[in-house]
Amino acid sequence: MNRIQAARRFYADMITAKAGAKDDRIRDAFARVPREDFLGPGPWLAFVFESGAYVATPTDDPVLVYQDILIGLSVEQGINNGSPALHARSLGTVAPKIGDHVLQVGVGTGYYTAILSDLVGSSGEVTAMEIDSALAEQAGDNLGDRVNVAVQCRSGAEAPLPDSDVIYVSAGATHPMPAWLDALRPGGRLIFPLTPESGMGGMLLITRSDGGYAARFVSPAAFIPMIGGQDKATAVGLVEAFERGGWQNVQSLVADGRKPDESCWVAGNGWWLSTRAV
Repeated sequence: MNRIQAARRFYADMITAKAGAKDDRIRDAFARVPREDFLGPGPWLAFVFESGAYVATPTDDPVLVYQDILIGLSVEQGINNGSPALHARSLGTVAPKIGDHVLQVGVGTGYYTAILSDLVGSSGEVTAMEIDSALAEQAGDNLGDRVNVAVQCRSGAEAPLPDSDVIYVSAGATHPMPAWLDALRPGGRLIFPLTPESGMGGMLLITRSDGGYAARFVSPAAFIPMIGGQDKATAVGLVEAFERGGWQNVQSLVADGRKPDESCWVAGNGWWLSTRAV
């Protein structure tokens, strides 16, 4: 094991322990995939969330990127290669299995796509959608040797979308897209950042069952807003709901036309989150 492999293994152990991800396959995938291959040439810019500033790594030594830090991909647009521990927790929660068909929305340059590719194996598929043409081109180049990945330069918020066992979203939306719910297979899992236009929201897991959609928040989260995924009126309601608290009590998503009742935690246009189970 060389020094880069050792750094990558320690990083994988640390971020999965921090995330509470108990599936060893997730740890092993992070230990296998070279993060530096998806960041462009170094030195790199590390994003400091607390101040909104970027700090440059002193050299282009790949060892430096094996920390739980965000690395700038397109600084002008505020696009980063997100927190590895947050993604490790999200992946552990949504639990991609061997043979699953995964739809990933908001691919960036493809690092977490490569992790997903490892997790579903050669019998699985990853359809990776990125709306930014420059990022989509980079992702296509970076993932070209992965035969179970197809990168598409298009919006992942609009139909048609492939029938999916897992939908993994890496851009903030103020509401679950109807196209995502329609694309979920029975037992399928959707995880996405339910966030206002700016500020904190939460990673929301939605699971489709015969009785409806179970829902729960996995962790707080802040992401760059999704193009086509923001509604200003709903964003105001989200800010109020997160400030009010109680997000830990959410148990289900109602999207069948029923009006919100006293169990409603937050409501949008045609959907609401309930503190009652499905």
